[in-house]
Amino acid sequence: MPRFVDLSAPILNSPPETPEPLRTEIVFQGHEAGAAAIEAMLGVGPELLRDGEGWATEEFVRFGTHNSTHVDAPWHYNSTIAGERALTIDELPLEWFHAPGVVLDFAHKEDGDAITVPEIDDALAGLDRDIQPLDIVLIRTGRDAFLNAPDYMIKGPGVTAEATRRLYELGTRVVGIDAWGWDAPLHLEAEAAKAKGEPGIFWAAHQCDLAYSQIERLCNLGSLPSSGFTVSCFPLRIVGGSAGPARVVAILDE
Repeated sequence: MPRFVDLSAPILNSPPETPEPLRTEIVFQGHEAGAAAIEAMLGVGPELLRDGEGWATEEFVRFGTHNSTHVDAPWHYNSTIAGERALTIDELPLEWFHAPGVVLDFAHKEDGDAITVPEIDDALAGLDRDIQPLDIVLIRTGRDAFLNAPDYMIKGPGVTAEATRRLYELGTRVVGIDAWGWDAPLHLEAEAAKAKGEPGIFWAAHQCDLAYSQIERLCNLGSLPSSGFTVSCFPLRIVGGSAGPARVVAILDE
């Protein structure tokens, strides 16, 4: 029987100190409220419902497409990629999102460290098989330990644009990381970009002009072997969307 490992962060109401653009807010309606709604809508009273209860429902009052475990579309990075209109999340091939996966372990890297081409090559060489086209490459940083911490956003190393290009050239179209973002923490990239006064430093891996997808805010990568599993990471089909929340799962044959 296969074993399933959930790689998705739980979706729950944000703590009060979360900045406004990053907040998730969910309103929960219980069975009593559901019974009242049914009576108001359809005239069916609680006496006609099992245990006098109606449906339980939830409503997202605030939920950004990037505010949970999600898959980025090329449209998130730029309006054009390689001279063509960048694809939105609903336009990407479904075969990208169910494929063999590998984990490259970079948990030893410090916050802000670069993950470079030689380091990616060394990690790939350490696998028990060669990387194949459409393999999903997951970068383990261990920063899922800070998933609910107020400074989660500023934790983690960053994959360089060159290393991202290397994975793309090997045939990978979906990559993932168990940190807030694929690039180095934004405040560090911002400082470097302003100091040099040139493009190509801030958000470098995102804006490296490649039609690929990133899975961000993963967790539990430490529960996986380096290879020998399949990743299923289908994003919600949001027409015109820059990203789609996803229930990302690893499937291991055991």
